[in-house]
Amino acid sequence: MEFKIAHLEQPVNAELVSTLGESEAMVKINQKDYRLKVLRFSTNILEFMIDNSYHSAKILYSSTSEVKLLIDGTEMKINKHSKLSEVLEQSLSKISQTAAVNNLTSQIPGRVVSVLGKQGDSVNKGDSIVVLESMKMQVAVKSHKDGKIKEIKVTQGNTVSRNDVIAVIE
Repeated sequence: MEFKIAHLEQPVNAELVSTLGESEAMVKINQKDYRLKVLRFSTNILEFMIDNSYHSAKILYSSTSEVKLLIDGTEMKINKHSKLSEVLEQSLSKISQTAAVNNLTSQIPGRVVSVLGKQGDSVNKGDSIVVLESMKMQVAVKSHKDGKIKEIKVTQGNTVSRNDVIAVIE
């Protein structure tokens, strides 16, 4: 798999070659084989040996597209699927700006508690369309413009991420 590390020009290619037991494996990083032994693995901490050299990694932040790590005291940001991200960015930049202007997006990640608007409803700027719950707080996602709801993209109980499209308002 290819990874783009923020401070490096070239992407890093890494793959699991084989497992050697319960906590050991052979990995290939940029065409070179290494023996990896996991010493400790918890929710966000990994201690390991690569070719008899000790390393410690702590996950500071993780999403589907990137991971921010603290490896041996140095902070690193790794973009997963960097080629896919480039293709998506190019494709999305070609989408007309009017589509983006019509999209109502979530300001926060959370669970959809209720859907107040429905397809075909006329709305004014500031009308509540959906209510999200995050960290035991409820937040209304309000219309960003006057118009008519063309489509509601979520249903009650869905989980949304920040900047997910909630509805399309024309």
